[in-house]
Amino acid sequence: MTMPHSATHFVNGNNVDQLPAGMEFALFGLGCFWGAERKFWQLEGVYVTSVGYAAGDTEQPTYKQVCSGMTNHNEVVRVTFDPKQVSYETLLKTFWESHNPTQGNRQGNDTGTQYRSGIYTYSEQQQAIAEQTKQHFQQVISQAGIDAAITTEIIPAPVFYFAEDYHQQYLAKEPNGYCGLGGLGLVY
Repeated sequence: MTMPHSATHFVNGNNVDQLPAGMEFALFGLGCFWGAERKFWQLEGVYVTSVGYAAGDTEQPTYKQVCSGMTNHNEVVRVTFDPKQVSYETLLKTFWESHNPTQGNRQGNDTGTQYRSGIYTYSEQQQAIAEQTKQHFQQVISQAGIDAAITTEIIPAPVFYFAEDYHQQYLAKEPNGYCGLGGLGLVY
């Protein structure tokens, strides 16, 4: 059983429940999933995006449960992408530049475990690339004179639970909706 959600992506009309041949998943947590999802659906080569919950302890969590801080879940965006059109490295560049990976359990004014920075990998190759890019971005941060360590967790992809339908592609449905997502202003 999964959270009821539209099978059709609000922005591009593609099916969110299928993994077309030749495509791959990527899974990221970088703060509020509304803004995170928009960052990725705008990239050329991304087939669909979906928001949900992952890396916690509760099966089929609801938004209310996740916001309580009792589930340990992270708000995440699952990206279905065509690696022939957009590389995993490009997705990671967007990830690193779009949030502050040194804040622990918060992004801006949003606080709690659900706002932590996380990369959840679907293969050993993704794991290795994620670790390499983390090291590189830590150097970028240090070279910018920022004395802060990256707190991003990088682990094999746990179960992805769809968020409620009203969260899916939220900022396309509500263009003036809140988005507290912001990066460090650094280029990967």
